[in-house]
Amino acid sequence: MTADPVPVAQALIRCRSVTPADDGALDVVQRFLEPLGFACTRLVYGPDDYRVDNLFARRGTEGPHFCYAGHTDVVPPGDVAAWRDDPFSATIRDGVLYGRGACDMKGGIAAFLAGLADFLAANPAHKGSVSLLITGDEEARSVDGTAKVLEWMQANGQIPDMALVGEPTSRHALGDTIKIGRRGSLNAWVTVDGIQGHSAYPAGADNPIHRMVAALGPLLSAPLDNGSAHFPPSTLQVTGFDVGNRTSNVIPATAQAMLNIRFNDHHTSAHLTERLHAAFKASGARYTMRTECSGESFLTEPGPFVDGLSRAIARATGVTPKLDTGGGTSDARFIARYCPVAEFGAVGETPHQVDERAPVEELRRLAGAYRAILEEFLT
Repeated sequence: MTADPVPVAQALIRCRSVTPADDGALDVVQRFLEPLGFACTRLVYGPDDYRVDNLFARRGTEGPHFCYAGHTDVVPPGDVAAWRDDPFSATIRDGVLYGRGACDMKGGIAAFLAGLADFLAANPAHKGSVSLLITGDEEARSVDGTAKVLEWMQANGQIPDMALVGEPTSRHALGDTIKIGRRGSLNAWVTVDGIQGHSAYPAGADNPIHRMVAALGPLLSAPLDNGSAHFPPSTLQVTGFDVGNRTSNVIPATAQAMLNIRFNDHHTSAHLTERLHAAFKASGARYTMRTECSGESFLTEPGPFVDGLSRAIARATGVTPKLDTGGGTSDARFIARYCPVAEFGAVGETPHQVDERAPVEELRRLAGAYRAILEEFLT
């Protein structure tokens, strides 16, 4: 490598870009890209009290169009006193870069920028075009970031042929995992209405807890499915239960529950919502339910794009990556609506932790892997 990702990562970490604040992080990226011939467009969305700055940058106009997607926003540092250094100081100690975002994912963005610079230096007349979609709204609402930029990209003829999200996907060694899909996530808030009464005289009451349990029992006693070719079984978890009752001899008037379903490609959120309603109707409960899907499941089937990523990563790292769909949600769920997408990045051991960190040599090796990926698709 001739371009070093470490100073870029330090500059990004020193921006206190806790969602939705940008604090100059996208300026760092833009200043790096413009001398390389990228046309940069800043796109700001959101209400006045939650403005989100985003960046779309592209070099070239022809296909194939390769897009790298990432986010410069970070989660809050938490208890700053628990950190060895200021979480935004970007300290290097014993060959390790410390700071909020070092792993997730300012370090990854810096690695891509360095790999991109080396790729362009070696291949100034590469085929196709390369773009970056960098958002400041991934760690929180995820409403005014990637999803909105993609709408703008579609309206302006900028949808790529393929996209790579730079989340820290590697588990134990750089290059060991590519994510080719993610499970969907459905949240439900359910209130069951009963009739309050004395616990000694239950005939005059209608216990909403019993109704709630009767509805949840069948949902919890049998698996939603047995998994699919690329996904584990779907899961339903009761994440909250409250009756607002502190008196032991009173049957409460209402019971409330929160549910979360992580689902594979056997389901859609609409189908699962119907299943929840059917269970509560079968229990005879008088209930209300609100559901919210934070992302449908998606899968990029193994094929030319995934195979090319695997070849390039193996060539650069000496590790043959495993194809995986585990973990939570990411902005890839939005990109999957438009083009094939996968995720590949650093070893994800410390995201969101105190003393978040990334070995500097790993960042440099990651930059080399990103260069190899660009060579795979654009030369």
